[in-house]
Amino acid sequence: METLTQEKCEACRADAPKVSDQELAELIRAIPDWNIEVRDGIMQLEKVFPFKTFVAALDFTNKVGILAEDEGHHPALLTEWGKTTVTWWSHKIKGLHRNDFIMAAKTDQLYSG
Repeated sequence: METLTQEKCEACRADAPKVSDQELAELIRAIPDWNIEVRDGIMQLEKVFPFKTFVAALDFTNKVGILAEDEGHHPALLTEWGKTTVTWWSHKIKGLHRNDFIMAAKTDQLYSG
């Protein structure tokens, strides 16, 4: 089975299904350091990445932005001194899709690599 980092995002339509509870339980195990947040009734994946400087946090933010453009799937990014907060969810379906887990795993890979 492919790891999430080897998968590509698929185009997400407004009628695409959100991950099921069973899929959610399985996929979250692949990205255990991510938190599930619910904002305005929308389930999202979120993680704070620590850095020693603002410049390092900004560099990481830019790398995530390039990844997002390459995959055609875009997060919310908050860059502050010493950290970048990355939040993934699928805007069209107002919830979580497999794409969000793929991108979370790839974000982790960027941070560690």
